Amino acid sequence: MTALTLSTSPAATVRADAVVVGVAKGAKGVVVAPGAEAVDKAFGGKLAAVLETLGASGAEGEVTKLPAADGLKAPVVLAVGLGDAPAKGDTYDNEALRRAAGSAARALSGTKKAGFALPVEDAEAAAAVSEGALLGAYAFTAYRSSNGAGAKGKKNDDRSAPLGEVAILGGKPRDKEFKAAAERAVALADEINRARDLINMPSNDLDPKSFAAQAQAAAKEFGLKVEVLDEKALKKGGYGGLMGVGQGSEAPPRLVRIAHTHPKADKTLALVGKGITYDSGGISLKPAGHNETMKCDMSGAAAVFAAVVAAARLGLRVNITGWLALAENMPSGSATRPGDVLTMYSGKTVEVLNTDAEGRLVLADALTRASEESPDAIVDVATLTGAMVLALGNRTFGIMANDDAFRTSIHEIAEEVGEQSWPMPMPAELRKGMDSPVADIANMGERMGGGLVAGLFLKEFVGEGITWAHLDIAGPAFHEGAPWGYTPKGGTGSAVRTLVRLAERTAAGDLG
Repeated sequence: MTALTLSTSPAATVRADAVVVGVAKGAKGVVVAPGAEAVDKAFGGKLAAVLETLGASGAEGEVTKLPAADGLKAPVVLAVGLGDAPAKGDTYDNEALRRAAGSAARALSGTKKAGFALPVEDAEAAAAVSEGALLGAYAFTAYRSSNGAGAKGKKNDDRSAPLGEVAILGGKPRDKEFKAAAERAVALADEINRARDLINMPSNDLDPKSFAAQAQAAAKEFGLKVEVLDEKALKKGGYGGLMGVGQGSEAPPRLVRIAHTHPKADKTLALVGKGITYDSGGISLKPAGHNETMKCDMSGAAAVFAAVVAAARLGLRVNITGWLALAENMPSGSATRPGDVLTMYSGKTVEVLNTDAEGRLVLADALTRASEESPDAIVDVATLTGAMVLALGNRTFGIMANDDAFRTSIHEIAEEVGEQSWPMPMPAELRKGMDSPVADIANMGERMGGGLVAGLFLKEFVGEGITWAHLDIAGPAFHEGAPWGYTPKGGTGSAVRTLVRLAERTAAGDLG
């Protein structure tokens, strides 16, 4: 695990294996960002010119390594691009700092310690650099062979250890705001990386039972309350959605309730996460080429789990309850068939037209159960529909809600913490497409606007008068391309930062 320190050491004299500086695209070429003055001085005031000679432009995420000049203790200087330089009098955007720090941390894998001399004019900027560096240093190595040897004993270069220590230069370790920002960044990054680990874990090791065990272990470590309903309790309780989705698998479903409570809290927030530990599509089997990454279909539950633990670690003055709806969707002789009718925990009946629209079934049971506790608001998180990916791409999640102001608040919160999102409508006319001749509702409706149809289905299972939002993270939850910024290949931990900030705002009374 990468360590984080706040350091008062100047960039020129910090004892580290590398010093990271920021550069940007200016009107006349490369601009050296604040924080790097001492490094620039060591290069005779010509650091920008040297970097331009090496082909650097200051573009976002661009990384350039060069040997340190005389007068610098660190042997290597790493210049990372921040994108366009801000206008005179403005400061660098926190997300630009976060991404730059992440790019630098990834480029320094295998390094023991690096000093980050990026612009940290206030505690918020220091937090952004800290978060970016800690998230960028992430690596999922649990299934690597211990000796790191590849074919015929050749060492694999991509198995280098993550950056060992991040020192935020100019971080003011005795300042309360800077210290609190660093502590929050560590807790937040730890929990996002917990979610990433769970998402990246193969389904033969992470099934509903083992996922529930992870929640129980975390609850014990951080003083959380946890309750696990196994298949017997789910059947007895009438959780037809969870049981219907899970009945085709040898690994039975679970519903986990994990809660952080604060003695002075006057608000309660319920988070509900889709936790399909593997999604084959069931009898409505996914086509070839669509199964390989379906271990990630529990990303919503991972995000909820991580957010609750983060809230506990931060001691937030809010009661926050996470509901993890865990099941494995497999085809077998006992699997739910298209045309079957399930009786949900709410008592409503659902005609299953497509067994690959299973996430909404497990979420429906969990939403009803969460509603029974009358929270002030419910937010569900799910890798729910391919339609949302088609609408918003791979980096943006959609937000639907039964309250426009709440939807807007969540969108603003996501933007504030650096997560891309977009508010989506729930057109009432699409509800008719889910009418069933044999049940109260079908789990499928019109093909066009499929992501919106899924939101309308979930809305049916939210308790009356409860403010609710649905985050469809199908696009950004699992990144299949090359790493960028602080985003790794594989599980990303999407929505954790948004949920934690939502909890912080709720604790502060900023959401009414």
